[in-house]
Amino acid sequence: MISGLQVKLARTALGWSVRELADHAEVNFNTVSRFENGAGVHARTVEALESALETAGIVFIPDGAPSAGGGPGVRLKGGE
Repeated sequence: MISGLQVKLARTALGWSVRELADHAEVNFNTVSRFENGAGVHARTVEALESALETAGIVFIPDGAPSAGGGPGVRLKGGE
């Protein structure tokens, strides 16, 4: 499962505000802020955020992946 930090990094990479991500994921913007700041949210909310960001071109790098240097991360598709 992706982390709040990954969501924040992905959103920043896309140049989206919290409200823009919330609109794309069809969730409340307060929920996005809370998740980015470490609060727990429903699994379906995380799935909606992940789907919206992946549709926009984000690739999530899991914890422990060699390309992540041992930690989780994000990147834009195509190395943009």
